[in-house]
Amino acid sequence: MRTQFDVVVVGSGVGGSAVASRLAGSAARVLVLERGPPLPREPQNWDVEAVFCDHRYRTTETWYADGRAFNPGMFYFVGGHTKFYGTAMFRFRERDFDEVVHEEGVSPAWPIRYADLEPWYGEAERLFGVRGQGGRDPTDPPRSTPYAHAPVPHEPVLAAIEERLRVHGLRPFPMPSAIDFGDGGRCCRCPNCDAFPCRIDAKGDAEIRLLRPALENANIELRASTRVERLVTDEAGRRVVAAEVVVDGVATRIHAGLFVLSAGAINSAALLLRSGSRVHSRGLANSSDVVGRHYMTHNTTALMAVHPLKRNPTRFPKTLAVHDFYYGEHAGDTPLGSLQLLGKIREEMLRGPLPRVPAVARRFLAAHSVDWYAQSEDLPHPDSRVSLRPDGAINLHWHRTNLRAHARWVARCRRILRASGYPIVLAKGFGTEVVSHQCGTVRFGTDPATSALDPYCKAWDLDNLYVVDAGFFPSSAAVNPALTVAAQALRVGDHLRTAVLS
Repeated sequence: MRTQFDVVVVGSGVGGSAVASRLAGSAARVLVLERGPPLPREPQNWDVEAVFCDHRYRTTETWYADGRAFNPGMFYFVGGHTKFYGTAMFRFRERDFDEVVHEEGVSPAWPIRYADLEPWYGEAERLFGVRGQGGRDPTDPPRSTPYAHAPVPHEPVLAAIEERLRVHGLRPFPMPSAIDFGDGGRCCRCPNCDAFPCRIDAKGDAEIRLLRPALENANIELRASTRVERLVTDEAGRRVVAAEVVVDGVATRIHAGLFVLSAGAINSAALLLRSGSRVHSRGLANSSDVVGRHYMTHNTTALMAVHPLKRNPTRFPKTLAVHDFYYGEHAGDTPLGSLQLLGKIREEMLRGPLPRVPAVARRFLAAHSVDWYAQSEDLPHPDSRVSLRPDGAINLHWHRTNLRAHARWVARCRRILRASGYPIVLAKGFGTEVVSHQCGTVRFGTDPATSALDPYCKAWDLDNLYVVDAGFFPSSAAVNPALTVAAQALRVGDHLRTAVLS
């Protein structure tokens, strides 16, 4: 098999696939490496028991949280985590790129502005087929192009909730969602979207929307089930010359002139730390000692709004969000967060959080609940970090921040949901095992002393290494990260094509 390429991209999630899509059709020979296989299309894709109870698709690897072993919510397949994501595609707010003072600290400014990403946000929305409506969100940033597709319409229960929220003075808005819905679309509006793989390719994931079209070009190649163990540099330590990979237990090296690391914030940091050498004693791209630090993953709580006399037959609920308190309750307050609908909870999903509750009670709750997701910003902290144990396993120390603000936001959300007509609101916070919104571990900036990457995500310490996943985030904001990763990855891919590889 060929072992020499112009560009090697490690990871086929949002970042890696977006870079590959910008390089498709160029003169560069590009290889995308993915540690996982293609996700099988099978009945279990939509089997709640298989997905949530048997963890059929979750990795079996063991990570540690300060010595406590746990099985992380990681999924290794072509397309990355977007094979299982809930299709939410939010732009960061314009203010999210600035320094923002929070109740328990400061969210730092980004080295780029919203305007730098704005055209790429529009391109990412187009590529992913995002459905939405600009201007309805009270915190909506400026946009130069409208959504190409109208928002997914509410089902009756949710339409009634939206109306009640408006009566109470709130401004709910259509949640931007990447699904192939509408005339001629694949989506059948099933209940098996959020946290499930899509059996009919209706979900706008990285494989379907970015990688498959890129692979139609002769210069793009994918190798799945290929795990990268480390990156190897030249003697001077200025250039990565090869990726050491393992396929079916056999190790080999793949060489390239340029490397793009997009393995996810945790695994990208771990790979850089694992690739240390005589020249790079603290790991690659880590002269600043920030690689693995400033880990963030949002403060999040699931909320079940229950009415004992009202059943909720909604199948696809991810159509409504609330940002009225994103920046706080009143002018001059510190930020609170976002509130958005979750996928429909079923009895099987409640077995883990409610193991002592009888099954009949869990079924009743699931049938009578509208399910929400309260999210607030997790501030970067240098002691919140990814590190490697002596045996090479990942250790995750999550230094929690901004929890008082999150508690206030959850309390406010309870009042919002009761005002929407649901007298009972149950809440369950997410812990270390949930790593869906991981970010911040290989931050970019303008100062090599305090950041690992420059504003185009090139490592300061190396001439030919880029890190393009949510690891580059200096802050996490309070919205889902996928669209921002895609926008920056498209921007970086365009830069590579026009300025670096030309």
